[in-house]
Amino acid sequence: MDNLVLEYRDPLLGVILVVALIFFISFITYSYGLYKERTARKDYRKLSLRFELGKLKENDYVNLYKTYNLPFDSILLLASTFLHKGDYNKAINVYLSLLEVVQDRVKKEELLELLGNTYFKGGFLQRSKDVFLRILKFSPRNKSALKSLMLVCEKLKDYKKAKEITEALEELNVDIKVDRVYFETLLILNDPILSYEKRTELLYEIFKEDQIIQRLFATFLIQFNREFFFNNINTFDCKKLIDILWYQRKDDIDFIKIKDNQFLNELYSAKGYINSVDSSNDFDLNILILINNYKKDIKTNLNFEFICTSCKHSHPFFESRCPNCHTVLSFEVKHHLVKGFDISNNSLQ
Repeated sequence: MDNLVLEYRDPLLGVILVVALIFFISFITYSYGLYKERTARKDYRKLSLRFELGKLKENDYVNLYKTYNLPFDSILLLASTFLHKGDYNKAINVYLSLLEVVQDRVKKEELLELLGNTYFKGGFLQRSKDVFLRILKFSPRNKSALKSLMLVCEKLKDYKKAKEITEALEELNVDIKVDRVYFETLLILNDPILSYEKRTELLYEIFKEDQIIQRLFATFLIQFNREFFFNNINTFDCKKLIDILWYQRKDDIDFIKIKDNQFLNELYSAKGYINSVDSSNDFDLNILILINNYKKDIKTNLNFEFICTSCKHSHPFFESRCPNCHTVLSFEVKHHLVKGFDISNNSLQ
């Protein structure tokens, strides 16, 4: 019996028991961790099936944020997938549902901005305007909200309000000079009380100070005051208006007024309206001039594209504001040769 007690008190046995106990606890902890991980995977698998695109409901997003403790940014990323797919209604539902449960002021402001921009992209302009006005009520120095509200007012053709917003942004040290000049121009162009002559006078004063509006000014003159345009043709950079000038009808052009303008002589010689030059420094125009002089049976034409100088995106049509980056009057026109065709020979039969 004494020998047994001595063996039980053997230090080596105590070490073995301690090691065994540690091993047992570690094994139990590891096994429990595996069990929790598997359970979590099953839950997330069920969750992913539940939240398939097309089966989402408004309360589901609240559950994602509250019950599953998913990060706020992850919910916004989920909503952005709907925006990329063009499903604005679902994205709006996400933001509206989160607004009901989010308490943090910064997150609420971020949600409202996203909601306003989504309304804007979806064409709900008045709702978008109301959202941005709500943001500015509590955060009047929010530059992003002010810029977005300016775009909404522009779409709503409320150019006076948009111009007032540019003044507010200038007070916040935002470089918004071009937008201010742009809205001043639009206010004059769309003033039904002013005569065409008075609009021409006011626009010309702006044009002399900032030629950024020359395309808007030239388009107005060609439509309503063509005589003034050709009388002052040398004040315009005609290369930047090449697409407008290219599509003018022969009867609408004052060839006497443009006889001293080298570029226009090259352009309309390439068009086939006149034959005043034999070549051009512009490769495309030079090819067209040679074709008109020697191979008139070859049908060729100029095609135009517009490159935003800010974001470098290409667009087939001119727009005053880039639809991608929203920079105003940033398009540069590029031209290239294409195969021409005779419209009179086309048939719908």
